[in-house]
Amino acid sequence: MPQPGMPQALVTVAIVALIAWRLYGRIRRNIGRQRLSRVRPWITLIVFPLVIGLLLFTAHLPQLASACLAGGVALGIGLGVFGLRLTRFEVTEQGHYYTPNAHLGILLSTLVVCRVIYRLVVGGLPGSTSGPPSSATLTPLTLLLVGTLAGYYCSYAIGLLRWALRGPAAAPAGTP
Repeated sequence: MPQPGMPQALVTVAIVALIAWRLYGRIRRNIGRQRLSRVRPWITLIVFPLVIGLLLFTAHLPQLASACLAGGVALGIGLGVFGLRLTRFEVTEQGHYYTPNAHLGILLSTLVVCRVIYRLVVGGLPGSTSGPPSSATLTPLTLLLVGTLAGYYCSYAIGLLRWALRGPAAAPAGTP
């Protein structure tokens, strides 16, 4: 006979496992040598601006929250440009490869991990009786982080696409 809280506990464990798996994937994607995908930068350039636009135009955000979102996007664009300067690009017979700066990848991943942990601590785990506070759904801090990640990934994707379109002869000086 199942215990009364058993389904909620299973849902909680499943959600925590899903979050841990996605965070692991994000950290691996931000650190180490990677082959340039033909599709992933384009998906990034479609999804992130769409999310930012939906947040700005449909969420009816207060002025401070909108300013935090815009400030985060500006900060993210700056980090993306800086990250591209620190990225090592390689063109081999197997394809185009790039190695993002590990420190910047760790910083962005840490921000996401800390925010997820904070939301779980403040809002409780899914299925708990306390539940998240209703006003904490789209806080200025959350919007700042979302904007920073969106700006970073979009500007980085644009930089990767520009590098790939220049061809093998345009590899930056000092790269193999």
